[in-house]
Amino acid sequence: MAFVIDAFARRIVGWRASRTVHAAFVLDALDQALHDRRPVHRGGLVHHSDRGAQYVSIRYSERLAEAGIEPSV
Repeated sequence: MAFVIDAFARRIVGWRASRTVHAAFVLDALDQALHDRRPVHRGGLVHHSDRGAQYVSIRYSERLAEAGIEPSV
């Protein structure tokens, strides 16, 4: 299960469930959140995760960069 939570608004803005731990389903949750929230300003967003394999994958990191989202370290 993957949730994307808007910490400022305190609500879930993207989610997906999967039987596997591949990066595709967390990418889908992120894309749903970006579509729902449609951030106007690039930058200023920070992505916090549990640092699971899906969230540190190259594909996920590239998608965050494309959206102007900074991963927390």
